[in-house]
Amino acid sequence: MDFSDAFRLVNLGVGGLMVAGGILHIFPKFHFADIIIAVYVIIFGLATALLEFQIPPQVSRYASFLFSFVGRGVFYIFVGSILLDTWTLNKIFATVIGAIGLAYVALEFIPSIEPPANMREADGGWGAEQV
Repeated sequence: MDFSDAFRLVNLGVGGLMVAGGILHIFPKFHFADIIIAVYVIIFGLATALLEFQIPPQVSRYASFLFSFVGRGVFYIFVGSILLDTWTLNKIFATVIGAIGLAYVALEFIPSIEPPANMREADGGWGAEQV
């Protein structure tokens, strides 16, 4: 089954939620640590959205975990967990991102669903295992 377009929309949505959650993470406290975390989450969100259009060679070398369901799922769970904050909207964004991360981890164990094309470009091809 090919769900490439659905995965692309989900990843773009998660990238948008990361950017919005990062912006909301700054307010209302304006603490230095919150600003640093927000900047990182915004960068993660922009990078997640950009990976749906173009994959720089450095990303496949240094962030190869983003090219598997488990790796991307754990990354989404991580970002969702650092976005948990006192704001209700931020909690909603974090929960949605984390839930999508859990779904991605579960998809790794469903053999009938293959990764989308942009997640297969980092390795030798889907199902190509090295011995």
